[in-house]
Amino acid sequence: MEGTEIYPEHTNLKPNGQQQDYVVLAEEERAKGFVRPVRRSYVHVGTVGPANPLRDITAEEHERYDQYGYVKFEEYPPGGALGRFWTQAEIDKIGKGCRTLTTMSRAIAETYARDPKFYGGTFCCGCGAHFPVGAGGEFVWADSEERVGT
Repeated sequence: MEGTEIYPEHTNLKPNGQQQDYVVLAEEERAKGFVRPVRRSYVHVGTVGPANPLRDITAEEHERYDQYGYVKFEEYPPGGALGRFWTQAEIDKIGKGCRTLTTMSRAIAETYARDPKFYGGTFCCGCGAHFPVGAGGEFVWADSEERVGT
């Protein structure tokens, strides 16, 4: 990847769950300017819920999909034939992040500010684990409702 500093051991985990190192955009790339503000802290708020109402799955859907554990279906757009099935475990995780504030290094924060979609996940200090970022991710920027990685 041009413009990145990659350390081979970056995915090795420390005892606290963080990676040994993190991939960041090179200083020269970050110096070109930012498309978002440089923000260093975010909160683990949990997964995003459905955008549309959920309905119980039908008897026919039970027969076809019970093996996957689906309990609800979200139609999008409402009344359409397309949608998403949800398991109870997925529903139970909606908005259930630990609410811990995590602060990242300046280089990682500047990488997000230069390229908001650069990372697919980030670390939660409260849980000691990495979780997804983006529109369906589990984090919002501190003092904001904006999802990290969007």
